[in-house]
Amino acid sequence: MLPSRPVGGANSPARRLCANLNPNVKKSIRNGKKQEEGEEDNIGTTMNRRLLKELDEMRNVGAKHFRNIQVDETNLLNWQGLLVPDSAPYDKGAFRIELIFPAEYPFKPPKVTFKTKIYHPNIDEKGQVCLPIISVENWKPATKTDQVILNLFGLVNSPQPEHPLRADLAEEYSKDRAKFMKNAEEFTKKHSEKRPVD
Repeated sequence: MLPSRPVGGANSPARRLCANLNPNVKKSIRNGKKQEEGEEDNIGTTMNRRLLKELDEMRNVGAKHFRNIQVDETNLLNWQGLLVPDSAPYDKGAFRIELIFPAEYPFKPPKVTFKTKIYHPNIDEKGQVCLPIISVENWKPATKTDQVILNLFGLVNSPQPEHPLRADLAEEYSKDRAKFMKNAEEFTKKHSEKRPVD
Protein backbone atom coordinates (compact mmCIF):
# COMPACT_ATOMS: atom_id res chain seq x y z
CA MET A 1 0.00 0.00 0.00
CA LEU A 2 1.30 3.46 -0.85
CA PRO A 3 2.13 5.78 2.04
CA SER A 4 -0.22 8.54 0.92
CA ARG A 5 -2.87 10.68 2.49
CA PRO A 6 -6.36 9.18 2.50
CA VAL A 7 -8.53 10.36 -0.34
CA GLY A 8 -12.25 9.74 -0.40
CA GLY A 9 -13.91 6.87 1.42
CA ALA A 10 -12.44 3.44 2.00
CA ASN A 11 -13.95 2.18 -1.24
CA SER A 12 -13.39 5.28 -3.38
CA PRO A 13 -11.94 4.73 -6.88
CA ALA A 14 -8.87 6.82 -6.02
CA ARG A 15 -8.13 4.72 -2.92
CA ARG A 16 -8.64 1.42 -4.78
CA LEU A 17 -6.42 2.64 -7.60
CA CYS A 18 -3.65 3.73 -5.20
CA ALA A 19 -3.86 0.40 -3.35
CA ASN A 20 -3.24 -1.44 -6.62
CA LEU A 21 -0.07 0.45 -7.55
CA ASN A 22 3.27 -1.32 -7.28
CA PRO A 23 4.85 -0.05 -4.01
CA ASN A 24 8.34 -0.28 -5.54
CA VAL A 25 7.44 2.22 -8.26
CA LYS A 26 5.55 4.57 -5.91
CA LYS A 27 3.58 6.42 -8.52
CA SER A 28 0.73 8.78 -7.84
CA ILE A 29 -2.23 9.70 -9.97
CA ARG A 30 -3.21 13.26 -10.75
CA ASN A 31 -5.44 14.53 -13.50
CA GLY A 32 -5.47 11.09 -15.08
CA LYS A 33 -1.65 10.92 -15.53
CA LYS A 34 0.87 8.76 -13.69
CA GLN A 35 3.73 10.63 -12.06
CA GLU A 36 7.06 9.26 -10.86
CA GLU A 37 8.23 9.54 -7.24
CA GLY A 38 9.66 12.97 -6.49
CA GLU A 39 6.93 14.74 -8.42
CA GLU A 40 3.96 16.20 -6.60
CA ASP A 41 2.26 13.43 -4.63
CA ASN A 42 -1.10 15.15 -4.43
CA ILE A 43 -4.24 13.40 -5.61
CA GLY A 44 -5.56 16.86 -6.48
CA THR A 45 -8.80 17.39 -4.62
CA THR A 46 -10.78 20.50 -5.42
CA MET A 47 -9.95 21.89 -2.00
CA ASN A 48 -6.20 21.40 -2.43
CA ARG A 49 -6.26 22.93 -5.90
CA ARG A 50 -8.16 25.94 -4.58
CA LEU A 51 -5.87 26.39 -1.58
CA LEU A 52 -2.77 26.10 -3.77
CA LYS A 53 -4.19 28.67 -6.18
CA GLU A 54 -5.07 31.07 -3.36
CA LEU A 55 -1.64 30.61 -1.79
CA ASP A 56 0.12 31.26 -5.10
CA GLU A 57 -2.00 34.37 -5.70
CA MET A 58 -1.23 35.74 -2.25
CA ARG A 59 2.50 35.08 -2.59
CA ASN A 60 2.64 36.54 -6.11
CA VAL A 61 0.78 39.72 -5.19
CA GLY A 62 3.28 40.35 -2.41
CA ALA A 63 0.72 41.77 0.02
CA LYS A 64 2.40 44.13 2.45
CA HIS A 65 -0.14 43.41 5.20
CA PHE A 66 0.32 39.60 5.27
CA ARG A 67 3.94 38.47 5.00
CA ASN A 68 6.20 35.46 5.50
CA ILE A 69 3.42 33.00 4.66
CA GLN A 70 4.43 29.52 5.80
CA VAL A 71 2.61 26.44 4.61
CA ASP A 72 3.66 22.84 4.97
CA GLU A 73 3.09 21.67 1.41
CA THR A 74 2.06 18.23 2.73
CA ASN A 75 -0.69 19.86 4.82
CA LEU A 76 -2.27 22.75 2.96
CA LEU A 77 -4.90 23.09 5.69
CA ASN A 78 -2.55 24.95 8.05
CA TRP A 79 -1.09 28.37 7.16
CA GLN A 80 0.89 30.83 9.26
CA GLY A 81 2.04 34.32 8.44
CA LEU A 82 2.71 37.76 9.83
CA LEU A 83 -0.06 40.34 9.88
CA VAL A 84 1.60 43.74 9.53
CA PRO A 85 -0.78 46.54 10.58
CA ASP A 86 -0.16 50.07 9.33
CA SER A 87 -2.07 52.07 11.94
CA ALA A 88 -1.18 53.05 15.49
CA PRO A 89 -0.89 51.51 17.99
CA TYR A 90 -0.23 48.22 16.16
CA ASP A 91 2.19 49.60 13.57
CA LYS A 92 5.12 49.06 15.94
CA GLY A 93 5.18 45.30 15.36
CA ALA A 94 3.85 42.30 13.47
CA PHE A 95 1.51 39.56 14.64
CA ARG A 96 1.78 35.88 13.77
CA ILE A 97 -1.57 34.42 12.80
CA GLU A 98 -2.61 30.89 12.00
CA LEU A 99 -5.31 29.90 9.54
CA ILE A 100 -6.68 26.39 9.86
CA PHE A 101 -8.88 25.31 7.00
CA PRO A 102 -11.46 22.60 7.66
CA ALA A 103 -11.60 19.53 5.42
CA GLU A 104 -14.91 20.93 4.12
CA TYR A 105 -13.32 24.16 2.85
CA PRO A 106 -14.57 26.19 0.97
CA PHE A 107 -18.01 25.17 2.23
CA LYS A 108 -16.96 25.90 5.83
CA PRO A 109 -14.81 28.88 6.89
CA PRO A 110 -11.21 28.77 8.08
CA LYS A 111 -10.41 29.35 11.73
CA VAL A 112 -8.14 32.33 12.43
CA THR A 113 -6.03 32.48 15.58
CA PHE A 114 -3.46 35.02 16.73
CA LYS A 115 -0.32 33.23 17.92
CA THR A 116 1.21 36.55 19.00
CA LYS A 117 -0.38 38.33 21.97
CA ILE A 118 -2.26 41.51 21.07
CA TYR A 119 -4.01 44.20 23.14
CA HIS A 120 -7.26 44.40 21.19
CA PRO A 121 -10.96 44.35 22.14
CA ASN A 122 -11.90 41.94 19.33
CA ILE A 123 -9.16 39.37 20.03
CA ASP A 124 -9.13 37.41 23.28
CA GLU A 125 -6.21 36.16 25.37
CA LYS A 126 -6.24 32.81 23.53
CA GLY A 127 -5.90 34.56 20.17
CA GLN A 128 -9.47 33.91 19.06
CA VAL A 129 -10.88 36.67 16.90
CA CYS A 130 -14.38 38.00 16.36
CA LEU A 131 -14.42 38.37 12.57
CA PRO A 132 -17.88 38.44 10.95
CA ILE A 133 -16.70 37.26 7.49
CA ILE A 134 -15.71 33.85 8.91
CA SER A 135 -18.74 33.33 11.12
CA VAL A 136 -20.84 30.32 10.09
CA GLU A 137 -23.90 32.46 9.36
CA ASN A 138 -21.96 34.92 7.12
CA TRP A 139 -19.55 32.55 5.36
CA LYS A 140 -19.91 32.11 1.60
CA PRO A 141 -17.94 29.45 -0.32
CA ALA A 142 -16.88 32.09 -2.87
CA THR A 143 -15.01 34.00 -0.13
CA LYS A 144 -11.28 33.78 -0.67
CA THR A 145 -8.49 33.72 1.90
CA ASP A 146 -7.17 37.13 0.84
CA GLN A 147 -10.60 38.61 1.64
CA VAL A 148 -10.44 37.06 5.12
CA ILE A 149 -6.96 38.56 5.63
CA LEU A 150 -8.10 41.99 4.39
CA ASN A 151 -11.04 41.91 6.83
CA LEU A 152 -8.72 40.87 9.65
CA PHE A 153 -6.25 43.63 8.72
CA GLY A 154 -9.11 46.16 8.77
CA LEU A 155 -10.35 44.93 12.15
CA VAL A 156 -6.88 45.16 13.73
CA ASN A 157 -6.39 48.69 12.40
CA SER A 158 -9.92 49.78 13.43
CA PRO A 159 -11.20 47.96 16.54
CA GLN A 160 -14.96 47.45 16.86
CA PRO A 161 -15.81 47.87 20.55
CA GLU A 162 -19.48 47.10 19.87
CA HIS A 163 -18.53 43.43 19.17
CA PRO A 164 -15.90 42.73 21.84
CA LEU A 165 -14.30 39.53 23.02
CA ARG A 166 -12.63 41.55 25.77
CA ALA A 167 -15.16 43.87 27.38
CA ASP A 168 -12.53 45.60 29.54
CA LEU A 169 -10.53 46.68 26.48
CA ALA A 170 -13.66 47.67 24.59
CA GLU A 171 -14.68 49.90 27.48
CA GLU A 172 -11.21 51.44 27.71
CA TYR A 173 -11.17 52.00 23.92
CA SER A 174 -14.59 53.69 24.04
CA LYS A 175 -14.15 55.78 27.20
CA ASP A 176 -10.44 56.67 27.25
CA ARG A 177 -8.95 56.30 23.77
CA ALA A 178 -5.63 57.95 24.74
CA LYS A 179 -5.09 55.46 27.57
CA PHE A 180 -6.03 52.55 25.30
CA MET A 181 -3.61 53.70 22.58
CA LYS A 182 -0.77 54.08 25.10
CA ASN A 183 -1.40 50.65 26.66
CA ALA A 184 -1.79 48.95 23.27
CA GLU A 185 1.41 50.52 21.94
CA GLU A 186 3.41 49.44 25.00
CA PHE A 187 1.92 45.93 24.78
CA THR A 188 2.73 45.77 21.05
CA LYS A 189 6.35 46.82 21.63
CA LYS A 190 6.71 44.18 24.34
CA HIS A 191 4.91 41.19 22.76
CA SER A 192 4.80 41.60 18.99
CA GLU A 193 7.19 40.09 16.48
CA LYS A 194 9.68 42.10 14.50
CA ARG A 195 8.22 43.69 11.38
CA PRO A 196 9.55 42.22 8.13
CA VAL A 197 12.03 44.37 6.26
CA ASP A 198 10.97 45.27 2.71
